Amino acid sequence: MDLSTMIPELLSALPLTLAIMFVALAAGFLLALLATTLRVRRVWGLSPLADLYVSYARSVPVVLQLFVAFYGLPMLLGLFGIKVDISPTLASMVGLSLYHGGYLSEVMRPAYLAVERGQHDAADSMGYTLRQKIVRIAGPQALHIGLPGYGNAVIYLIHNVALVMYIGAADVMATAHLIMERSYNQYQFGTYLVLGVIYSLLCLIAWLIVRFFELRFSKYTSKTAPTKIKLSASI
Repeated sequence: MDLSTMIPELLSALPLTLAIMFVALAAGFLLALLATTLRVRRVWGLSPLADLYVSYARSVPVVLQLFVAFYGLPMLLGLFGIKVDISPTLASMVGLSLYHGGYLSEVMRPAYLAVERGQHDAADSMGYTLRQKIVRIAGPQALHIGLPGYGNAVIYLIHNVALVMYIGAADVMATAHLIMERSYNQYQFGTYLVLGVIYSLLCLIAWLIVRFFELRFSKYTSKTAPTKIKLSASI
């Protein structure tokens, strides 16, 4: 098997890999936002659950979280009288979303807490609502602080997508193993080399996007934020 045959077959599985990754990115971000809000504001009864979720996502190996999603979801739904078969693709999205959300929460929470308390007090003294304070003052600064950590979280997610093959999802990694089995492992080096290029390009694209936003939000630092508040007040 030459590269002209191998590469198109690997790329044919790339859309599924990207679909799993983008769903996990979006759902994980929402979960992280919810968990971070509960952990920062300390809502009685809910914040301990958020702490427990983050501890689970960060402590349990990702491959084990995928098995829990694949085998555990049908059992959990069965307790409520819902009998359904979870496909490997759906289980991959659920498992990786839970992992990414928990990991990302530990990026968001320190970033938000790193914003100087004076910034919050200044916004409160000017009569900002909670939404205005987050959107105009604390949010941009926390975003600038947390972007490098978020970039790492995205890259880790890209790496961990390769684990979905263990629950039967036909992603790029699973397709590569099928190719090698058909050729009796004669082209292992070439196949893994192409895989390495594919994952490296995905990580490079993710890094460039995050780097773009880092430069775009570099003006939102704790040193410039008071000036922003004063300008807003004068307007």
